[in-house]
This record gives sequence, structure tokens and C-alpha cells, in this order.
Amino acid sequence: LQKNWLREFYQVVHTHKPHFMALHCQEFGGKNYEASMSHVDKFVKELLSSDAMKEYNRARVYLDENYKSQEHFTALGSFYFLHESLKNIYQFDFKAKKYRKVAGKEIYSDTLESTPMLEKEKFPQDYFPECKWSRKGFIRTRWCIADCAFDLVNIHLFHDASNLVAWETSPSVYSGIRHKALGYVLDRIIDQRFEKVSYFVFGDFNFRLDSKSVVELLEFDKELSVFKDRLYELDISFPPSYPYSEDARQGEQYMNTRCPAWCDRILMSPSAKELVLRSESEEKVVTYDHIGPNVCMGDHKPVFLAFRIMPGAGKPHAHVHKCCVVQ
Repeated sequence: LQKNWLREFYQVVHTHKPHFMALHCQEFGGKNYEASMSHVDKFVKELLSSDAMKEYNRARVYLDENYKSQEHFTALGSFYFLHESLKNIYQFDFKAKKYRKVAGKEIYSDTLESTPMLEKEKFPQDYFPECKWSRKGFIRTRWCIADCAFDLVNIHLFHDASNLVAWETSPSVYSGIRHKALGYVLDRIIDQRFEKVSYFVFGDFNFRLDSKSVVELLEFDKELSVFKDRLYELDISFPPSYPYSEDARQGEQYMNTRCPAWCDRILMSPSAKELVLRSESEEKVVTYDHIGPNVCMGDHKPVFLAFRIMPGAGKPHAHVHKCCVVQ
């Protein structure tokens, strides 16, 4: 599975040749993290040392591996790769409240709570269905490239614990819990502690088709509509990203355990939308798609967004950030 996954991932990298690349993983290490630690280490080592990634001479990797801490463990993994041609890129220090130039390759794990270059939270226990702990939360980092400052948020929201319960009401009780959690994240990233910047939120939202409507009306994906004034998404042209068969021979087959749904999404703030659409208007291709359509990638197909930020796109705010000089 890892071999297939990396091959398809590298193909996307080769096709789009990004200068800055963010990879957000959820349930990193699988359902049994302790037993999968060796696989996690192998995966990270392969990503950082492979020939396909040799032009990325700077990297930041944040792995929540503290599985013994039920109150804090999210099983999130955030990877950021910087191409050698990118001259100036800065990452925000949330403790010192200033940007720091990025150099070298660094991996952080175990106690991410004490790492000043990110914010990590597990959702409050009363957000969890029946108050039962599970690995759900978010990791936030902030970057500045070409005068553009933006947040990247890795998120994992709650799943539907029961198909039968999900069918009972429209919207389902689980949808309400996801709305509450996503609202919590959005409020956190635009609160008064730090300057407000554009943001991209991407990961496993566990958005599901409204099961009651599917049965009665064949209507579809509704969950994001609650946040239509705060979050934007490009048009989806790929099939539901979940739940695919984990049989290596059935890369295009869905499992019959859940109704297929677009769980994996890339959402953005209105100002981030302007960056992406400005790129599109400059005749630079914007691609929103899934990875590995014909091969087994696990029960989720990864989803990606590729676009170009024009040099100086953030110039109106350059005096605020005082961190980016385009060379």
C-alpha cells in the first residue's frame, strides 16, 4: 500500500512541480499507532530522502505521536516541503509572534504542544459523540511567501458512528457535531491573539451525504453550506473520496460499509479564494482533484489543490508582515 501511495503522490509532484508543498495526514499510523510506529518512521524517511523529492532542500514535519496522552493525541501529521528555487520563505513563531526564516529539514513529534511554530488542539471532550475520546482535532501553521501570509490548518472532524442514527434526522446529529467543531476551529484561527491572514483548511472533514435526503430525495452534499460565508471550495469534479476498498486489487471499488461521500476536502477563506482565483485569471492552471483514481490508496483517496501565487500578490499587506522579499 505504501509503495502505491508514494508512487501516485510522486507522480502528482512531478506533474505540478510545486515550489511549496503541504501534505496533511489524518489517522497517521493507522488505527493502532503503537504497533505501526515502524511504518510511520519508514514513511517519513522515504519522503524526506527519495529521489522524487531531492529538489526540496527544506522541510518541516510535525507528527503527533504522543499516543499515550488521551487528552492530547490527534494522530495528525503535517508535512511541508520547500523547493530549492524558493529564495525566501518564513514560518510564524506563535510564541514569539514573529516570522522566522526556514532552513534545513526538521522533524517534530511527541510533544507538539510545546512547539512554538504551530498550534495544536484536540477538540474539547464535550464535543465528542457521547463524550467518548477519539483522535479528532487540528494543527495550524502560518507561512509567508511572496508577500503572502497564510495559515494552513490540518483538520480531522468526527465520523458518523452509526448509519442508522445518521438516517434518523436531517441534518444528522453527527453533522451538527461536525458543524460545532468546525466553527470552533474557524473561531480560533481568526480570534484576536494574532493578525488575521488568509487560511486554507484541509483534511478529513468526514462530511457525509445527508443520508435521510439520499433515501428520500436523492439530494447530496450539504454540510458545508452552513459555512458558505466563511469558507469557499472550488467545484468538485472527482468522485467521493471515501470509503474505498483496502484490497490492493480493487483500487476503484467502494466498500459497502458506508454511503460514499466527499470526506476529504480543501477549503479556504474568502481572501485565500482571491489568491487562487487571481492565479487562475493569470492563465495559470488551478487543479482540484484526487490522487490514485485507479489504484488502492487505502480507504480514502487523497485530494489535492495545485495553484500558483503571483510574485507580489500580497504586496498590499507587505508592510504588515515585514518578512518577505521576492527574489
